[in-house]
Amino acid sequence: MGGSIAGCALASAAARAGADEVVVLERTHGRLADRGLGLCIHDGRAAELAATGALPAGIAAHRLTRRRWVVRDDTAAGPAGRVFWEQPFPFHSYHWGLLWRGLREATPASVVYRQGAAVTGVAGDGERAEVRLAQGTAEAFDLVVGADGYRSVVREAVCPESRPAYAGYVCWRGNFDARRLEALGDGGWPAESVTTVCFGGGSCVIYRIPGPDGPRVNWVLYAMPPQTGRLPFDDPTSFPPGRVTEELTAHLGALLDLEFPPYWAQVLGLTEPADTFVQPIYDLETARTTAGRLLLAGDAATVVRPHNTSGAAKALQDATAFEDAWRRAGTWDELLHAYQAARGAAGREMVALARRLGRGQVEQTPAWAAMNHREAESWWQGQLGGAADIGGQAMTP
Repeated sequence: MGGSIAGCALASAAARAGADEVVVLERTHGRLADRGLGLCIHDGRAAELAATGALPAGIAAHRLTRRRWVVRDDTAAGPAGRVFWEQPFPFHSYHWGLLWRGLREATPASVVYRQGAAVTGVAGDGERAEVRLAQGTAEAFDLVVGADGYRSVVREAVCPESRPAYAGYVCWRGNFDARRLEALGDGGWPAESVTTVCFGGGSCVIYRIPGPDGPRVNWVLYAMPPQTGRLPFDDPTSFPPGRVTEELTAHLGALLDLEFPPYWAQVLGLTEPADTFVQPIYDLETARTTAGRLLLAGDAATVVRPHNTSGAAKALQDATAFEDAWRRAGTWDELLHAYQAARGAAGREMVALARRLGRGQVEQTPAWAAMNHREAESWWQGQLGGAADIGGQAMTP
């Protein structure tokens, strides 16, 4: 269930492992490739995933190497602000639509991919799992994989007690054609660098991504929403491009004017309203990833705040673990048990790390401007809490 990144990856994994029949049920009719969001995959995770076949070769990616942390400084720094810390950033950035297209094209021809197939419920307690479709029909399968995102119907059956929890803040997201930067100059911004603009109560990550028509600039700004009025943040549904409220648009403008170095405020100002949206930040963890003949993967299993930069890698790792469990198992029960053992705790640990990162970069921000390099490094290690890095964990060979 679900035909986006996780769904394509799990379907391909099942086909490679020897499934006789694989059916993907995707509820939308439209072109998923039109989604233009940026994302990153850690170089270490990408190498592991390429070796297993979960990340196909040839998908456009932009190399990133350094992350610079910047604050506004009206006294000493130039229009691009003052860099108070710089750290290695071994990632490649992707365009969501191009990554999905590469995964979709790599899906074996034996996989049946059905769009417009909305599922209203599943049951998986017996020897077969049943899927109930919106048009009133039902179909039976040996196994149902829930790769149907943060509003997963399969998760409702596996873990009905699990609900997405609002973190108390939102992110504004946008991207635009990188050629627009020519009007501003480069601002001392190397193409392989990520910039994090820091301010009290929030932060903004800015980097380049590949696009269908050339490089694009992608940005994600985290902050508390405006306190006036009533905005519907009780459900993890975004305000899509063209439907961002005037109140949220005005709040973004005020943040740029008051908190951002002038150059970076101008950079974000290059984004068209049609390429800007607002997403409430939620997270979710589940006590289990399998039940009966049902299995959860990707955001259906765990919703991790984006600070961890691990969403795509996690979905592809789920597919890798699924394929490995399939090849080693002699029964469905063995497969499900092995998958739960491989991915259950890993998902919960990523949720915990992203919560720490959210506290440190939005909810309880430090005095960024007073930090030196050594203090910033110590602060960062405190957020990691023993994790090796952001971007997801290495999988056990």
